[in-house]
Amino acid sequence: MFVICLDNQGNPASLIVGKVYRRLEDPEAEKLGLVRIVDEDASEPEGYLYPAAHFEEIQLSEKARQRIFAQQG
Repeated sequence: MFVICLDNQGNPASLIVGKVYRRLEDPEAEKLGLVRIVDEDASEPEGYLYPAAHFEEIQLSEKARQRIFAQQG
């Protein structure tokens, strides 16, 4: 699943407005209004929690998804 960042308030070093990020499933975080995002600190594959309101889910083409996953190794 992928999201686009709409707001990086409080996290300008970690999030870039307008950038597409991979969102990881985390039902417990979602109950709290948070989402788990693989951000600019790619050294943390489990991602970090951010307010869900900072993002909007987007649909990527199969070609785009393949390229993103290929770059992430």
